[in-house]
Amino acid sequence: MTDPHEMTRKLQKDNGSKIVLVVGDGLGGLPLEPGGKTELETANTPNLDALARRGTLGLSTPVLPGIAPGSGPGHLGLFGYDPVKYQIGRGVLEALGIDFELGPNDVAIRGNFCTIDAAGNITDRRAGRIPTEVGSKLSEKLNQIKVPGAEVFVRAGEGYRTVIIFRGEGLGGDVADTDPQRTGVPALDPVARSAGSAKTAEVAKAFLAQAKEVLKNDAPANFLTLRGIDKMPHIPPFKEVYGMRAGAIAVYPMYRGLARLVGMDILDAGHTLEDQMNRLEAAWNDYDFFFIHWKYTDSSGEDGNFALKVQRTEELDAAIPRVTKLNPDVIVVTGDHSTPSKMKSHSWHPVPVLLSANNCRFDGSTKFGESQCLRGGLGQFEAKHLMLLSMAHAGRLEKFGA
Repeated sequence: MTDPHEMTRKLQKDNGSKIVLVVGDGLGGLPLEPGGKTELETANTPNLDALARRGTLGLSTPVLPGIAPGSGPGHLGLFGYDPVKYQIGRGVLEALGIDFELGPNDVAIRGNFCTIDAAGNITDRRAGRIPTEVGSKLSEKLNQIKVPGAEVFVRAGEGYRTVIIFRGEGLGGDVADTDPQRTGVPALDPVARSAGSAKTAEVAKAFLAQAKEVLKNDAPANFLTLRGIDKMPHIPPFKEVYGMRAGAIAVYPMYRGLARLVGMDILDAGHTLEDQMNRLEAAWNDYDFFFIHWKYTDSSGEDGNFALKVQRTEELDAAIPRVTKLNPDVIVVTGDHSTPSKMKSHSWHPVPVLLSANNCRFDGSTKFGESQCLRGGLGQFEAKHLMLLSMAHAGRLEKFGA
């Protein structure tokens, strides 16, 4: 199959149009009871519904049918990069998101502070979602750790997240996560999945042994798990592939890292949705494409809080008029994956997509929700094609062929 990026390089044109991609992280959901409404369908979303009435709806598959994606693959798909081809560890994204410059001898890791009991079993995988200021102090303590065979850098992330970088010769990035993804059991040992990463696994074991001692009196965050262990990959730049200047307005480091990975400019967005909208307005004349990320539809779903996910969805809806008043040529509202509060996790369910543009083929939709998306004019498609659809509706693609 032809690489779609080769086509966009040839067909792209700059007509001055603007595209806004609004990502409600984990937007898709499930009803609590058969025949009921999802979180998105339950929410009062007059502004998204108005867009749906003058747009078209559909459902996207982030990776492949039946595959529950992480946020990394989910967003890469939305940016038009095949998430199966471009597999990138979460550690790299977290490191880029906090502006850590990764070199060729660096292995980046996302750390999650957690709570363990006297027997060493995990009782809370996120340490009660400690605030960032607490995580920052713990990261400073861990940054004092020395291990043979590698330099160690520990930097604070957001909340219970931290970033660990091992730097040294002979370090590979193919090491399994230590998070068992459940409570009542101990953290897993770091295990190399290929011979070239054996040294990294040994460094990680030595680091964790010291970390357990350093954090032993810091409950609830008295240990940490390691996730997304990887090295910096090569990925084609967004500007080269699509011919658009792109600005990312995201608060959490990982999503800033995803945008930086593909070459978007990272725009300081404060900490609130209002801050993000202010930044969008201030930067409006400087970019052709804007990526806006809203985290809390995902975290509320992971916590199993249906009512809070409804509330977070309504908060996102309330910000939509700030976008529409700028009169972008294309507005896309979607998620990177589904996070049903019923499941308390990412899921494989297709993700609602709303695309609004002046040249939409209207499909009769009246409300933005999973049921109407199932019957929408976009149908069901792989998320990696969303950029093509967005560019086409923005008039940014020349005709293909004679």
